[in-house]
Amino acid sequence: MTLASNLGFPRIGRRRELKTALEKFWSGEISAAELEATAGALRTRHWKLQGGLGISHIPSGEFALYDHVLDTACMLGAIPPGYGWSEGPVSLATYFALARGTSAAAEAAAGIAPGLPAMEMTKWFDTNYHYLVPRLSAGQRFTLTSNRPLAQFREAMALNMRTRPVLLGPVSFLLLSKTTDGSDPLDLLEALLPVYAQILSELAEGGAAWVQMDEPVLALDLTDKAKQAFGRAYRTLAATPKPDILLASYFGPLGDNLATAADLPVAGLHVDLVRGAAELDAVLEAVPAERWLSLGVVDGRNVWRTDLRAALGTLRRVASVRGTRRLMVAPSCSLLHVPVDVVQETGLDPEVKGWLAFATQKLEEVALLARGLDQGEAAIAAQLAASDAAVRSRQASPRVHRPEVSDRLAGVTPAMQQRASAYARRREAQQAKLRLPLFPTTTIGSFPQTAAVRQARSALTRNDITQATYDVTIEGWIDDAVRWQEQLGLDVLVHGEFERNDMVKYFGEQLSGYAFTQHGWVQSYGSRCVAPPVIWGDVSRPAPMTVRWSAYAQSRTARPMKGMLTGPVTMLQWSFVRDDIPRSVACRQIALAIRDEVADLEAAGIAVIQVDEPAFREGLPLRHADWAAYLEWAVACFRLSTCSVRDDTSIHTHMCYSEFNDIMPAIADMDADAISIETTRSRMELLDAFVPRKDGSTAG
Repeated sequence: MTLASNLGFPRIGRRRELKTALEKFWSGEISAAELEATAGALRTRHWKLQGGLGISHIPSGEFALYDHVLDTACMLGAIPPGYGWSEGPVSLATYFALARGTSAAAEAAAGIAPGLPAMEMTKWFDTNYHYLVPRLSAGQRFTLTSNRPLAQFREAMALNMRTRPVLLGPVSFLLLSKTTDGSDPLDLLEALLPVYAQILSELAEGGAAWVQMDEPVLALDLTDKAKQAFGRAYRTLAATPKPDILLASYFGPLGDNLATAADLPVAGLHVDLVRGAAELDAVLEAVPAERWLSLGVVDGRNVWRTDLRAALGTLRRVASVRGTRRLMVAPSCSLLHVPVDVVQETGLDPEVKGWLAFATQKLEEVALLARGLDQGEAAIAAQLAASDAAVRSRQASPRVHRPEVSDRLAGVTPAMQQRASAYARRREAQQAKLRLPLFPTTTIGSFPQTAAVRQARSALTRNDITQATYDVTIEGWIDDAVRWQEQLGLDVLVHGEFERNDMVKYFGEQLSGYAFTQHGWVQSYGSRCVAPPVIWGDVSRPAPMTVRWSAYAQSRTARPMKGMLTGPVTMLQWSFVRDDIPRSVACRQIALAIRDEVADLEAAGIAVIQVDEPAFREGLPLRHADWAAYLEWAVACFRLSTCSVRDDTSIHTHMCYSEFNDIMPAIADMDADAISIETTRSRMELLDAFVPRKDGSTAG
């Protein structure tokens, strides 16, 4: 019998209940016990939901109040000095101090030093989820502070539900960490493994039959040392009493790591057949027949309905080789990256809604595919017919494919991706026009979305105030922002973006081909949730999007006012993107829309235009061999969006929360006149990219 399996479920809840509870706890409105009660209620709801959908292997232990990597570090005692921990269970005060940094009084009461920084935060592989980077050092001591997977397993057992505990595997934990002394994290493996062995042993004693060991670094380029570390780690763990281990890799094909993964002494292997479909034959040949194979055929990272007939064909192909006795059907990865339930989207265009599947619907698909494989097409005939109809509807819809967009894209020339002059000449023209000091000061762009800002936007949405009243209110906030920036002495001002709800949503709402949800939230980090728009059709810009507010702000000052736009790569990366055309094509469509906006801003007298690309590195493929192709089209899209301007118009860009050192040449090739890169949460490490080399050049 084929098993329907899941790798992870969204933590935040259908209505962002976790976010609400966290923020109330931080503000002192609720107690720690009330926060934990909300978390427990969410876990219970999610386990019961998955069981009701027909999922046999329900994950537990992947739930985190803030971040699962932080949870792992705390569980292993990998806590830097000063954060109020020496031994035993980690307090919430320490946990949130690591996540958010410390101020003064509240932390002092818990024995935590004030003024400590939050742990570094960076992107979780190529997703828009952010994890907290553990800080280790040579000689690091690991100890089991509390067995959190066991606690959540027992919590589910009390509900008469047997779950599959989830652990971040030891090799991935080390490779995703950083050391403070430059030592190799992998050198800590021998010190770490006894703690993992203890966790597994206690899970076995507690009655767990399976444990899911997530090793997502298997989708990366690994050194020989890292591959050998996998062998040492899992041979060591095989010698301890433990549940059966399902080793889970995701976010891409295993590639040259397939032999390493297939040779490990584990009971099962999960493979991502959405991103790694091309290596299915190699997987079938490499994985021994006696090992369980978990097939990730439902996309865990995007919101489109699965083509059930095509997925069932893939499963039958596997079954024809291996049979169904040791098969699991699953999403490609944890469903952390998609919203909870599309049924809530009562305001969504019905046709577009019919093409979508969120976490709940994806698990329905998983269960249907497992049943269809075991019982035949007749058992799921109605669902197959509905899937076929949705596939045909998307393929044939004239709303999706618009000739005027494809015709314009076909007319793009190399000259449209080049500035008229080289930077040196542009700099002279810009200096003559802007008359800035040698080291001009500015700020990135958006000012806080205060309660008053949000209340005004909500009042407009409810029609409690008129558009004219709202506009006057926004103008007042811009006036204030301009005044105090001038008082501070900033050289290049920003208008504050008080009219914007989100740096992607604001633009997407004004572009064709985008759809927006009411409750399609996903966790970005901690309590920060985003509702990514859905790019369902060809993208174009019907009308100017920002000119009205940028022009108004410029009219209030004699100093340069930056026009603020979100770049095409970030618009792509922070959306759920079409899967029926290449991502590069969708990005070029967006770039042309941004190009139109840049031209209109320049025509309105805006001489400094910032096109933000914080997600530029996020789109980088996991394998180095694929970097060049991505960087070529990503750079080209940025240049397509910005290169229409005159020499005396200054193009800026901004990037944050990623490791940029290794792609600085590509960033330089974007040919922006100024770039701002966030470095504070990475302890200024990015400054190394600007250190002159022996030949006088820099990394950029």
